[in-house]
Amino acid sequence: MIALGGAIGTGLFLGSGLAISLAGPAVVVAYLVAALVALALAYALAEMIVVHPEAGGFGAVAQRYLGPLAGFVQRWMYWAAVAVNLGSEVVAAGLYVRFWWPQLPLWLPVVVFSVVMLGINALAVRFFGEFEYWFAMIKVAAIVVFVLLGLTYVVVGLPSRPAVGFGGLVEHGGFAPNGLGSVWLALTVVTFSYLGTEAVAVAAAETRDPARSVPRAARGMVVRLLLFYVLATLIVVTIVPWQQAAGADGVEQSPFVTLFALAGVPAAAGIMNFVVLTAALSAMNTNLYVSSRMAHSLALDGFAPKWVGRVSPSGSPRNALALSAGGLAVAALVSVVSPQRAFPIMLGLALFGALVTWLLIFASHLAFRRARAGQPRPAVRLPGAPVTTVLAMAFVLAVLVTTAFTEQFDTAWKAGIPFTALLVVLYYAVRRRSSPAATGHRVEVDPQ
Repeated sequence: MIALGGAIGTGLFLGSGLAISLAGPAVVVAYLVAALVALALAYALAEMIVVHPEAGGFGAVAQRYLGPLAGFVQRWMYWAAVAVNLGSEVVAAGLYVRFWWPQLPLWLPVVVFSVVMLGINALAVRFFGEFEYWFAMIKVAAIVVFVLLGLTYVVVGLPSRPAVGFGGLVEHGGFAPNGLGSVWLALTVVTFSYLGTEAVAVAAAETRDPARSVPRAARGMVVRLLLFYVLATLIVVTIVPWQQAAGADGVEQSPFVTLFALAGVPAAAGIMNFVVLTAALSAMNTNLYVSSRMAHSLALDGFAPKWVGRVSPSGSPRNALALSAGGLAVAALVSVVSPQRAFPIMLGLALFGALVTWLLIFASHLAFRRARAGQPRPAVRLPGAPVTTVLAMAFVLAVLVTTAFTEQFDTAWKAGIPFTALLVVLYYAVRRRSSPAATGHRVEVDPQ
């Protein structure tokens, strides 16, 4: 559920219109291809994390197999990306509340949700897990109902409405009305939708039995990602003309609302607004968890102040959580004060950091496989590796390069390259002043 909470956000319910505007009905192919890469990532992570269920997840693994520089850059870059995303999610949640109360000042729900989510994450990890389970369950239930209603409408028909069939996939300019190149451009948007799949690795250190639960989570992602993204998007472009779906803006124009209204569901827009609100809170909840564990992991390795590594008696890294809350506050403030100028740069940083994180995860997997040649096989393995690992890396690298030519994400390189250079400089500065932990050995941290 943590992985689903990270990977399934408001982008599916509201933001898929951008990808549809680029590729038309062929966006289904883009979602399918990106899903296969995300699944390769989930399996590669599961294979490594079963062997190394450490705090920091893939960041700690990168340090172990690629060296301390890679571990430092990956974790701080991912922390920054998640902190930026936190700001966007909490502002989105505030906007969704204003759907019911338009006169409400935006800052009020933003502050309330920030305090509530921080409180949940500051408690024992089981409380976070319980809240995230139900947040994710609401999203999952909405998608399942949508898929079932959609298939019924397409194949059988709804009361007083005949079946529409699959003609909508080719009736409005063809399956790929903007050409095959547009399908590749849509992959930048679609891949962004799957970011968050990697969150399952960070939770491994706090599960009772990672050797059993992590492989099961990875396998479950296979069916769920294909069902929730590919099938749901297929239904959207089958029922709603792609030009109309591409122009959707806001809850009331969401394809989900359109179908629920056709099915006679009362107050469809209000119900959908509640779903996207929980989707935003779920993503915020997961991102707070992930960012605090990343900062905590950096402190354990001597790459962040020692106070960041301390944990509460209940086991929660509250100091690391406070650090992440600082990033949340900055990102939320920028998104409200200057969304046209500064916030697109921050979103570009988030995309760049997340894609570089995926690249380093696959690179870690290659090094992991080489280092463990001849040793007992983990309970789950990435099928076809190392070939599948290399192919997935090539895909992510190509998407990262393509962002420079995509209007919506061209800030990724403008923000990402300078930030990466800054992290490398900081690494060498910290390494000169730090303890032997900077060479890759963990330090003991006061548990209080």
